Amino acid sequence: MEKLIEKANVLIEALPYIRQFNQKTIVVKYGGHAMVDERLKRSFAQDIVLLKYIGINPVVVHGGGPQIGQTLERVGKKSDFREGMRVTDSETMDVVEMVLVGKVNKEIVALINQHGGQAVGLSGKDGRLIQARKLQLYRDQEGDKPPELIDLGMVGEVQAIQAEVIQALEMSRFIPVIAPVGVGDQGETYNINADLVAGKLAPALKATKLILLTDVPGVMDAEGNLISSLDTAQAAQLIQDGTLTGGMIPKVRCGLEAVREGVDKTHIIDGRVEHAVLLEIFMDRGIGTEIVGGEQ
Repeated sequence: MEKLIEKANVLIEALPYIRQFNQKTIVVKYGGHAMVDERLKRSFAQDIVLLKYIGINPVVVHGGGPQIGQTLERVGKKSDFREGMRVTDSETMDVVEMVLVGKVNKEIVALINQHGGQAVGLSGKDGRLIQARKLQLYRDQEGDKPPELIDLGMVGEVQAIQAEVIQALEMSRFIPVIAPVGVGDQGETYNINADLVAGKLAPALKATKLILLTDVPGVMDAEGNLISSLDTAQAAQLIQDGTLTGGMIPKVRCGLEAVREGVDKTHIIDGRVEHAVLLEIFMDRGIGTEIVGGEQ
């Protein structure tokens, strides 16, 4: 009986959050180990389906870096990363689009549908959902030297989001699953970091939360301890002082931008934990790092 009561208490703990987020949109960036471990894939799909059934509108943006890297390796092409982003020439862009849109996206859609959802797969080119331009990335240099321009090839940044495409799907009870491929003014295709897409999509949809799944517990301080909550000034300082490196930089940057543009909170959580999405949303104490507006 005690175990049954404990289960009931879990539901009661979730009740105020279910009420608070009813009919709200939550953007979830799906990536990392959660995309390759079968147990975690199943728990993620269950989380997303449950959110939809209780009246919350999840929108999934997925990555696919490991799958892209494996495919490039099979065709004999070496992956090159700068500032945590993949350098993308025209040949690599063809592989990126093939893997993200033609393979990974469809697998995620099928997984969610298998667990009772109604998912629809999109790329940023569908309905010009993600309008993009070439990313201009600069790196500071020592002394008085001007910033160095890093050419990433066909890597883009989000110029505009056609939110109506997603909103129409939400109203029809579908779960949008989006591959981070954008389209330029001349119809050219751009590879866009999935974190950055999610960070732009969340405010465009007036989402209440942006959740980024990663392969670490969250944002760590210089001593390797988990930081449970950050305001925007503290998060920006971690980037500036070099505490954050590699792939965590675009995650925190997109979280900062989302909050500045109106999203209530960004959550960076460990996708290696089963049902990580539910644990972060519905428990009084979350499992990762939240980024909030203002100063604490």
